[in-house]
Amino acid sequence: MRIAIVGAGMGGLTAALALLQRGFDVTVYEQAEELREVGAGLQVSANGTRVFDALGILDKVLAQSFCPVGKEIRLWSTGQTWKLFDLGPQSVERYGAPYITIHRNDLHTVLAEAVRALKPDAIQLASRCVDVEQWSGGVMLSLAGKPSQRHDLLVGADGVHSIIRQKLFGEMQAAFTGIVAWRGVIPMEKLPAHLVRDVGINWIGPGGHIVNYPIRRGDLMNFSSVVENQDWKTESWSSPSTVEACLADYPGWHEDVHTYIRAIPQPFRWALLSRKPLENWTAGRVTLLGDAAHPMLPFLASGASMAIEDGFVLARALEAYGADHAKALTAYQTARIPRTTRVVQGAASNAERFHNPALASAEGAQAYVDREWDPQRVAERYEWLFRHDVTTVPL
Repeated sequence: MRIAIVGAGMGGLTAALALLQRGFDVTVYEQAEELREVGAGLQVSANGTRVFDALGILDKVLAQSFCPVGKEIRLWSTGQTWKLFDLGPQSVERYGAPYITIHRNDLHTVLAEAVRALKPDAIQLASRCVDVEQWSGGVMLSLAGKPSQRHDLLVGADGVHSIIRQKLFGEMQAAFTGIVAWRGVIPMEKLPAHLVRDVGINWIGPGGHIVNYPIRRGDLMNFSSVVENQDWKTESWSSPSTVEACLADYPGWHEDVHTYIRAIPQPFRWALLSRKPLENWTAGRVTLLGDAAHPMLPFLASGASMAIEDGFVLARALEAYGADHAKALTAYQTARIPRTTRVVQGAASNAERFHNPALASAEGAQAYVDREWDPQRVAERYEWLFRHDVTTVPL
């Protein structure tokens, strides 16, 4: 079976690697002309790193990543700190796999090298999909300025602005959330010693929150943040901005926050748009995965993990049902849609939790954090997420 994957992101490359390991002939079509360093940090919880273990690449991923010992909550104005949960060895003990933070490019490189080790020409760069047609016997992929390519199946892993999704299901209506995101990567040596720590931190405040954690073996600090009531409408995470503009979005926030921002060599910002989860990902011989299927707000730190899970389950389903692609794709989306929909909804609910007006004062914040980050409530929000095992889930 010849399978085309459109998009060489985390989900597309995970699917390619898992399928190649199972004997399928896979070609990944990527519109970029080179796989270069873009983006910032990712958090991959145990449910995601468990997939890397099953793929035989966990050691290589760990060599490029950072394993935080835990997560903390800090208050926007005073810096007051609460422990959220432990990670490090406890993640391995509790969930059977580590929780890592990693630069997007570092993980991307490990996946791409593993794919190319099995099929050197698997990733076709400068290959932009412009159309797709299918019939009972296969799929024809049209590429800009290149010959069309015929395959037996097609996987749309081409992100939030997916051309494959558009061709299958039409435009996906998006609504601006009123929230603007910032990101940046800080060389660790640019930070004062008290900010060089081995934990992930969520700064919470009325109308915004900030996340920072070490990546690249601790050489870099990832910075990502959001702020409400903005009118920046560009949904592109590669729109450069300025340190001054970022600082202006966080007046009155703790000096540690301003120290992070001032240390960012080049901040980027983008608008957060929300979309309703699709109830169906498949049409004939074409299916979707990752952000193409279930774009989500970045408030549960699970976008990458969901794409990684998708790719692995898709490969398992195709292996299980052999030439019966219809059964395989049905089994795949039946296993994935309820889970990814729950993650989309959980991420959306965290926006209100992280930005609640009760956080405006230290007194209100104490009561609010005591309630919302009570250990039982934290377990309800994360245990189901981290414990899920796509290597054994029934298909």
